[in-house]
Amino acid sequence: MPPTPLSAFPAAARPRADAAGHWRVPGLPNLHSHAFQRAMAGLAERQSHPEDSFWTWRELMYRFAGRLDPDTQYAVAAQLYAEMLEAGFTTVCEFHYLHHQPDGRPYDDPSAMSQALVAAARDTGIRLTLLPVLYMTGGFDGRPLSERQRRFGHSLDAYLALLQSLRALEGDTLRVGIALHSLRAVPADAMREVLAAVGDAALPIHIHIAEQVGEVHDCEALRGARPVEWLLANAEVDARWTLVHATHLVPAEVQGIAASGATVAICPTTEANLGDGLFPLRDYLSAGGRWGVGSDSHVSVSPVEELRWLEYGQRLVTRHRNIAVSADIPSTGELLYSQALDGGLRACFQGDAAAADWLQLDGAAAALAGAREHDLMDRFLFAGNRPLVRETWVAGQRVVAEGRHRDGEAIAARYRRALAGLLAGDAHG
Repeated sequence: MPPTPLSAFPAAARPRADAAGHWRVPGLPNLHSHAFQRAMAGLAERQSHPEDSFWTWRELMYRFAGRLDPDTQYAVAAQLYAEMLEAGFTTVCEFHYLHHQPDGRPYDDPSAMSQALVAAARDTGIRLTLLPVLYMTGGFDGRPLSERQRRFGHSLDAYLALLQSLRALEGDTLRVGIALHSLRAVPADAMREVLAAVGDAALPIHIHIAEQVGEVHDCEALRGARPVEWLLANAEVDARWTLVHATHLVPAEVQGIAASGATVAICPTTEANLGDGLFPLRDYLSAGGRWGVGSDSHVSVSPVEELRWLEYGQRLVTRHRNIAVSADIPSTGELLYSQALDGGLRACFQGDAAAADWLQLDGAAAALAGAREHDLMDRFLFAGNRPLVRETWVAGQRVVAEGRHRDGEAIAARYRRALAGLLAGDAHG
């Protein structure tokens, strides 16, 4: 699949300058979010073990997750979504597994935590693709969920009931899909049953996969294959699927994902923060694979930083420059942005309307001085750290003006109160 330049997108999605010299560009989808983790950003940067890794970070995250309720979920998500809109994300795929009370009992309304996310997206004005997560076991060996994981878990029947209730809420800016947490958390038979239940419905299917080397080794030991290898052999992976991270791949898996039509959600700042590893971008681009970016744990909320560090990681490994290019698109910035837009729109299932959401970049900023259409995206992504988004428009509504969300002060005040309560119990360890 040859890369699609921005000039090939519908007219509404093509960069252009207005009469005042400000640039209009398409907003970008964020393909992977755990909203509640925004509140713990910066709180896991003290060594807790000589061999700190994703797995030690996860224990801190579990302790923090145990403190949230629907009200604090709403406050944190609204703050995050406002930040996303200010940064240039116009759609978010929310990979939501914080379902129940901390002891695992459902709320009186089993969808209460999901409803908090829906309300936060509606009130901030971001498009939401809500992905309630099926989470059943604590490892590939089928062990029960730990005490800290109980609030994530569902029986298959309860999960399908939640999915049905949420799909009834869909509207112009809300889509609902399914998320399989991971192969270690969803037994093979359960995965087949839930996929059979949704059949060939046109809804997104997302899954964490091949994020950690340990996960790859466990899958090989207990399922006889690498995670992506196993998934491609045991599910009809197609354009509905988004494989989150897919960091640790061998060449056959790179080719297999690309051939399937699935999208990979790459999360460079989180993958760097957690020490996960680097996605094999050059090989995947050569195979014609689709991809987008997500801010995942939200240690950074910036499409610029996700795309910049996606490229920089490849440069550090190869010791060459301008890795994300093609014969047709020699501009690194344009290829990164256009492919993240194309893959993101496909993965979010928000339809053509999402492609018409747009940003106004500050043409008076020094980083864009003298910018022309052919170098605009390179300037946007690689010319500094000053925020360049002046306005953000979603579904015909201006939600950001002069770089600030329309309700930013009230949202931030509510967030500060919520965070004070969360930290009062030493939730960050």
